[in-house]
Amino acid sequence: MTDFTLHTEDTAPEDAKALIAKSKGAYGFIPGLHAVMAEAPGLLEAYQAVHELFVNSSLDADELTVVWQAVNVENECHYCVPAHTGIAKSMKVDDAITDALRNGTPLPNARLEALRAFTLQVVRQRGNLSEAEIQAFLDAGFTKRNILEVILGYSQKIMSNYTNHLADTPVDKVFEKFAWSPNGIAA
Repeated sequence: MTDFTLHTEDTAPEDAKALIAKSKGAYGFIPGLHAVMAEAPGLLEAYQAVHELFVNSSLDADELTVVWQAVNVENECHYCVPAHTGIAKSMKVDDAITDALRNGTPLPNARLEALRAFTLQVVRQRGNLSEAEIQAFLDAGFTKRNILEVILGYSQKIMSNYTNHLADTPVDKVFEKFAWSPNGIAA
């Protein structure tokens, strides 16, 4: 496998130094994903921008977590599932939601389950949903804005999941306790 550099504030390309500093300021450390992305400053900048836009969307913490983790689990991202487990805890998301997403079991309420189903339809069908599938999402209490916000969240996850697959990014120490494997059982 190709080795990717886990950049630090000292080794990052000049165009990525401020981005790395921003990551360190936000998290208290440089997440491995960001350390890898620093190799291509435009990718790290885009990731940070899309993350901020998604977090500031109309979706609440539970809903953000459903979109992130539905995509992470579907894409079998060894790094993002544990990272977003830790992030969900920091956002005070109920462990029952996180556990259901990690394990592929039913979510605690029908609305969140509709969001997971819709997100997975977007991913698996590459956005080619039927009118009935879209209407089912709207009937669950979501809006046309939410449809587009799911695409925004998915865009963020494409950047991170694919980077982690290609770079085999090591899970950060703070998230190791949330290790996960694709079969839905903690690693």
